[in-house]
Amino acid sequence: MPTVILMDVSLSMTRPVSLDGIEEFQRKNLAVHGLNMLFEHMASNYRLEFTALMAFSSLWELLVPFTRDYNALQEALSSLEDYDKTCVESALNGVNNLVQQEWGSACPCQLVLVTDGSLGIGKGSLRHSLQTLKHRGDDKKFPLPFPFPTKLFIMCVANAEELQMTDAMDNLEELLRLSGGDGQIFTMDGPLCMKSVQGMFGRLIDYAYSPFHAVLHCGNLSSDVQVFPRPEPVVMDEEVEPMPRTVSADLEIVGFIEIADISSPPVISRHLVLPIAPNKDVDEVGTGATDELEEEPSASQMAGKSPNFCVLLHGSLKVEGMVALVQLGPEWYGMLYSQADSKKKSNLMMSLFEPGPEPLPWLGKISYLGPISEAAENPYGEDDSKSPFPLQPQVKRSYAQNVTVWIKASGLQTDVQKILRNARKLPDKTQTFYKELNRLRKAALAFGFWELLKGVADLLERECTMLPDSAHPDAAFQLSHAAQQLKLASTGDSQYAAFDHNIVPMHTDFSS
Repeated sequence: MPTVILMDVSLSMTRPVSLDGIEEFQRKNLAVHGLNMLFEHMASNYRLEFTALMAFSSLWELLVPFTRDYNALQEALSSLEDYDKTCVESALNGVNNLVQQEWGSACPCQLVLVTDGSLGIGKGSLRHSLQTLKHRGDDKKFPLPFPFPTKLFIMCVANAEELQMTDAMDNLEELLRLSGGDGQIFTMDGPLCMKSVQGMFGRLIDYAYSPFHAVLHCGNLSSDVQVFPRPEPVVMDEEVEPMPRTVSADLEIVGFIEIADISSPPVISRHLVLPIAPNKDVDEVGTGATDELEEEPSASQMAGKSPNFCVLLHGSLKVEGMVALVQLGPEWYGMLYSQADSKKKSNLMMSLFEPGPEPLPWLGKISYLGPISEAAENPYGEDDSKSPFPLQPQVKRSYAQNVTVWIKASGLQTDVQKILRNARKLPDKTQTFYKELNRLRKAALAFGFWELLKGVADLLERECTMLPDSAHPDAAFQLSHAAQQLKLASTGDSQYAAFDHNIVPMHTDFSS
């Protein structure tokens, strides 16, 4: 996910800090040192991250747009200028505009706010912004929460004791809460010095920018890989006691399936899978996941000549048009597949499904899938003319049944008239009469429409009294029986008002 570095260049950042009692530095120098440490780490271990650098005081300025060139970011840090007072709200509006223009509102973003904890003064200060939250019109809303998912990390070039002497920490915690609460406030431990700022940024790196290394297994084959961006813990809302589910460092391929069968499934995140070159340091990532290799130094060329299962898997999936189902943890699965960036370049990708034994209903439970060789006959046919998917559900879906809907009065009137038409043709229409009667009865019970049952019973009794002399004797018995059953159901008695109970024709000695 992209990162925005928001650097405070207000006058409060120029306050001097005595280092070792001899040399004096400004707080801004400590912040720049910490950011350089972060950029150096990202250049070697997290170099696929897009990062932008913004500076702010009362106004904001984009110094470096989103880039993977960390040298450009470090050069911009070395030429920072000092400006006036702090205005965090204005800077957050700038971040909002920048991210939405570049990535839209669906891409999650990380925001690293580097400041000394000074809230600013007067109108435009963070204190004033938070105090006026509830008194704003729609045209002057506070920028938080952003319309896109955000992790906010606040790096304070100050220790916790200094922030707690005023209401700075309380206001920063409120700012974190408004952003969604997904982030953290980092402060310096001990005196303000280079070692302390390195420790603070080191904690940020461990928390948010450490690479995710895993081992990809398939039978006796395996490969060390890096998954980028690192998978985030997933919390299932429907669980009674929700616990975060994390992706295991051992990724086990459980089988392969055709792309047409898995179709375009819903996923919670997508990640690049990059092989780690075996002859290089563990933090360096190989380029075997791409088809087009550019000219590289000799060490990389040597690593590229070593056999690697990840490269074999990527090529096989691309040629065969298949995906690999991979187990991420207990009852949690994902899929590995080849995705083309252009005609000549493609990457090995991993998408994570929702945790659970049956993430894709049309495949059934993943644990129930097995090799074709174990089937009695080829489920795809001898000429691949059919497919075993999607699986047909054992229980008929509610939306696949003919349900009774009374949105308008005309629908109810039509159903009642249908019963009366069949009642006048008894006993020839006995089966149809009771079928329509039971359909109306079940719908009325489902809706709690007891009055309808009593009303239809009265109509049937009226029809019984209006039968002509030429009517069959069985018609009067059936109408009286149906009316009596509807009246019993309208009382709510559990014996006669059961939903699954059906009114059956009354057995008589008359022959039709």
